[in-house]
Amino acid sequence: MKCEVKKAEGNVSTVMQFVLLGFSDLSNLQGFLSGVFSIIYIIVIIGNSLIIILTRLDPALQKPMYFFLANFSLLEISYVTVTLPRMLVNLWTQDRSISLLGCATQMCFFLTLGATECFLLIVMAYDRYVAICNPLHYPLVMNQKMCVQLAVGAWIIGIPIQIGQTATVFSLHFCNCNQINHFFCDIPPIIKLACGDTSVHEMSVYAVTMLFAAVPFILILASYSKIISTILKLPTASGQAKAFSTCSSHLLVVVLFFGSATITYLRPKSYHSAGTDKLLSLFYTILTPMFNPMIYSLRNKDVIAALRKLLLKK
Repeated sequence: MKCEVKKAEGNVSTVMQFVLLGFSDLSNLQGFLSGVFSIIYIIVIIGNSLIIILTRLDPALQKPMYFFLANFSLLEISYVTVTLPRMLVNLWTQDRSISLLGCATQMCFFLTLGATECFLLIVMAYDRYVAICNPLHYPLVMNQKMCVQLAVGAWIIGIPIQIGQTATVFSLHFCNCNQINHFFCDIPPIIKLACGDTSVHEMSVYAVTMLFAAVPFILILASYSKIISTILKLPTASGQAKAFSTCSSHLLVVVLFFGSATITYLRPKSYHSAGTDKLLSLFYTILTPMFNPMIYSLRNKDVIAALRKLLLKK
């Protein structure tokens, strides 16, 4: 593919349109990939929508933990919808072009929803911390007003910073090529296209990643160390098993999401490779949202019971 650039002053060129290469190198597997990703998208929509419906309809799930889980499921649907439909259109039509504005919009929504996921996972960890470490105060601390405030805060807290981050990235001059070797507009592959010194922009990416990923991850691990310590002090094995079952699902999701995302954004530019970046991005943008409903439902007796009641009614 030819690089489409518009000449500006001097030797600098301004890109007016990008080309998302995606999986174009796998030319013989385009049909197969479109089928696989279509199925994954359907699973994500149905699985997460089912959790939202169950938490709304079943009286046994009218608890803070499931209120946050419903928010998390809605977030996962939104998160996947930012990247996957565009990738499917590219696979179906083989038209991989995306405008500068379209690319910036996709990145902004992707980063904002990613920040929301980081903070929502903190909120969910805090909910489990209060429930297990301070059970007598749980109804008072996690009242309806507090739950709504925490959820709204998680949804909006990253918006101004991620808008600024997107504006910073697209203030660069892209003078070499307009071909993004990725399946969506992410920061590392776009910075690779920039000419001139990008060290300041890379440092800003590291700083934002530390704020929205590394620090929340450390706080969540700290809270879970306290939770596990409290669980081990419970007098009965059944009590320990019940407490572990409510926390293990969340902890597994935390490790899967933060592990792959942190590796992607905190690696030095010299260590980035297109293949590795795509694989890691697939993991936390598509595969994790697909597995989340299974992780939370299969390991949660309340959700399984609610699903059985819903199916029996039908």
